[in-house]
This record gives sequence, C-alpha cells and structure tokens, in this order.
Amino acid sequence: MDVTVITVAYHSLAVLPAMAGSLPPGVPLVVVDNAGEAGLADWAVGQGVRLIPAPGNIGFGRGCNLGAAEVTTGFLLFLNPDARLHPGCLATLLDAARRHPAAVAFGPTLTDAAGRISYKRLTELSPTDRFAPAQPPQRETEMPVLSGAALLVRRSAFQAIGGFDPAIFLYYEDDDLSLRLRAAFGPLVLVPAARVTHQPGSSTPRSPTLSWQRGYHLSRSYIHAARKHGLPLPRVLGWIKALGFCLERQAWRNASGRAHARGRLAGAWHG
Repeated sequence: MDVTVITVAYHSLAVLPAMAGSLPPGVPLVVVDNAGEAGLADWAVGQGVRLIPAPGNIGFGRGCNLGAAEVTTGFLLFLNPDARLHPGCLATLLDAARRHPAAVAFGPTLTDAAGRISYKRLTELSPTDRFAPAQPPQRETEMPVLSGAALLVRRSAFQAIGGFDPAIFLYYEDDDLSLRLRAAFGPLVLVPAARVTHQPGSSTPRSPTLSWQRGYHLSRSYIHAARKHGLPLPRVLGWIKALGFCLERQAWRNASGRAHARGRLAGAWHG
C-alpha cells in the first residue's frame, strides 16, 4: 500500500499498541512524540515503528507536519492514537482514492465503542456550506469538511498547501486543512464502507491542567481560524462561544469543567 500512517502522541502509550495493531501488515507507522513519554521509545523499537521526538509539545498540526516531512509515500493517513481501523478500512479508502482521482482527501465513518456512528458534516469556519447530508450517508459522498481523527490525504496536495497551519496548536486544524484542500485541489469524500473506532479524549490522561489547556486552545484557535477564513467579528464570536460554555451546567460540576471554562476565557482574551 502506497501509504504511511502518521500519529501524534502525547502520553498516549496506553492506547498506541491497539491502534498500531489495527494497521494492515507492512504499512509503516510514524509516531511523533510530543511528550517525551517514558517507555515509548522502547515500544517503538520493539514494534519497528519510526519514532520522531518533537522539541516539546508542539501541538497536533505541527506534529503531523513534522511526521509528514519524513514520508515519501503517495498517501498520508493521519490517525489519532485513540483510534483503531476496522478490517479492510485502509484498503477501502485507497480504493476510493483510485476511483475518485479528482478528490484530494478521504475520510472513514467514525464509530464509538458502542457502535454509534459519527461523521463531520459542517464547519463553523464556512457557515455557507449546507450540502452535507443530515443523516449518515450510505454511499461515497462529497463533504465540505473531514475529521482529522482519521484522514487520508494525497501527499502532493498536502505538501502543496503547506500542511496543517502551524499557528493552530489544537482544534480547528482539520477544518482549516479541509477548506484549504478543497479550495486548492478539489473534493473531499466520505467513504462509509471504511470504518474507524474512535474514543475521543482517551489518548491522554485527564486532569484540570489539561482541561484548562484544551479550553484555552479551543477559544484561541477558533478566533485565529475565524479571522483567517473571513468570518465577521472573530474575537466577538470567540467571546460569545466562551461565555456560552461558562453558562452551561457542565462548566461548573467538577474541577475539570471549571478549569476548562477558565481556559476558554483565557483563550478568548489572548485570541
């Protein structure tokens, strides 16, 4: 298979073996280590996995760019550490890429551990997009945006647009990439027959500190991306979203929720 899998790890050793074990035999895996996690290097050596140490926690998009810079295959599959491919998933995605030569990126259907289906329909960065199906499609369908949790991209196109925006540390990087790929090269296609199980939030241990960081980057990245894609009053929109979350019950029911709310406000302030 003319594809390399790239994942960015941040204290993700607990879930990486399951992800790596779901890949077809012989498909190379590149792991970018954003945390310098103890034991990760030994695991990578034992599994024949290429490990690239990042100079600190450089974020998801920049980590993906660092991994992609070392790859020569025609396709890149960006895959979260807490995701697992179903049998035949990668072959199905690559087959779709052969049958849709004008399309530039391909996404599978995502499911949780209970089998519930999810897929990215729209993006806040392009509110005029309304052609995505409201129900999970049964056939290969053009989409306005694809999820970065599992994303197959033609390497030439990824390189041509400069990869993920390095100014986005976390959140909205896949929305931004999708819109730029669409504008520069062509359609994005959802491939329902390709399935990936994804457990969001399970790749790193939870803590109030991490919740604050996630809230901070959620607000800050939204303001940056909204400004970049021409949304009106991006800072005002960022503050509205941050304050809206602070009014929700989940923002105050535990220490992590309160930390996330404070992070959102801080991110809106520094946006």
